[in-house]
Amino acid sequence: TERVRAVTRHIYNREENVRFDSDVGVYRAVTPQGRPDAEYWNSQKEVLEETRASVDR
Repeated sequence: TERVRAVTRHIYNREENVRFDSDVGVYRAVTPQGRPDAEYWNSQKEVLEETRASVDR
C-alpha cells in the first residue's frame, strides 16, 4: 500500500511560523511568533480532525 503524508506550512513575511505534519498529528510552532497560532489550532478539536482527515481524501 502507498503511504500519504500531508504537510501544511504557514508562512508570514517569508518565514515559516507554524507547520502541520500528518506524521506528528498536531500543529507545531517553528518560531516563537507561531506559538499562539499552534496552541489555538491544537485546542480546536474540529480543526485538528479536519486537518488529519485531509490525508485520507
